[in-house]
Amino acid sequence: MDIVGFLKSQFICHLLICYIFIVSGLIINFIQLFTLILWPIDKQLFRRINCRLAYCISSQMVMLLEWWSGTDCTLYTDPESYHKYGKENAIVILNHNFEIDFLCGWNFCERFGVLGSSKVLAKKELSYMPIIGWMWYFLEIVFCKRKWEEDRKTVMQKLLNLRDYPENFWFLIHCEGTRFTEQKHQASMQVAEAKGLPKLKYHLLPRTKGFAVTVQCLRNVVSAVYDSTLNFRNNENPTLLGVLNGKKYHADLYVRQVIYILILFLAYKSDAFQEEYYRTGTYPAVPIVPPRRPWTLLNWLFWALLLLYPLFKLLINMINSGSSLTLASFGFVIVMASVGVRWMIGVTEINKGSTYGNNDNKKKQK
Repeated sequence: MDIVGFLKSQFICHLLICYIFIVSGLIINFIQLFTLILWPIDKQLFRRINCRLAYCISSQMVMLLEWWSGTDCTLYTDPESYHKYGKENAIVILNHNFEIDFLCGWNFCERFGVLGSSKVLAKKELSYMPIIGWMWYFLEIVFCKRKWEEDRKTVMQKLLNLRDYPENFWFLIHCEGTRFTEQKHQASMQVAEAKGLPKLKYHLLPRTKGFAVTVQCLRNVVSAVYDSTLNFRNNENPTLLGVLNGKKYHADLYVRQVIYILILFLAYKSDAFQEEYYRTGTYPAVPIVPPRRPWTLLNWLFWALLLLYPLFKLLINMINSGSSLTLASFGFVIVMASVGVRWMIGVTEINKGSTYGNNDNKKKQK
């Protein structure tokens, strides 16, 4: 391991990265709170400002993938569609098999300049999470409780509110509703068998209601629907902890434009593409590597320079004071910070994901 790789794997570096992310994120959340005064005066200005503020947060995560871990992201797509990316509103359907698939989706958005304005359909619990959840609130992200009887009216209204959004945006949606696990797959295929549907090997049965309502509400503002399938070469199993350790992964993303058709049909097509990828190691499209943009790195460097100087100054003053109580307090903060970092990483881990879609939720799938 070279010296750079060694440094990337050190916990002190992870703490500094997370310190920058947490403190800058809370500062930005605080600024976002004050932008609320703009909503009744100039709603579109409120939205444009919050797109830029949100970029300052989400781009730090993308920086970890692009610059810190150096992960390669190859896009397989139609060259004619490639030139339209980022220039029009679109719905992007993503598979949900990996711990960092959300990060690769953000990376896709970043390469085409729509990261700050990107939208998702997210579970309600995430809206209470500081930094990311609060950022999403100001971005008018659509949150749902995963109880369609309660969600329908709220989700439709939130989607309809996006019809006059002033920035180009991509609406990212995981139609499976939850991350793929073997347990959830078995439960899903039991439902497929009960309904007389062909079984999928690499996907869960899609939740059609959310997709159908999204298309219905955004039909007049969205120019395209892109079906995408993400895989990693050499059977890599990427994790956020691996990215934080500077481990390099090799992502392949297949994106094709589709018409407004049944999402169930798309699931079977995606399953076939997944099968072909496992067999051949490639997709049936032209491979393109979109260039990295420097803004994610520059944004992170700005916050690092702004926040690390007062931290180091405080640390030096504490050491010079010689107070055992002060040093003990600092040690306690470090321990709590490490616990917080591990908790944030744990949110993305597959084995700690939601139970939505497991056997005890079968009735919700029927």
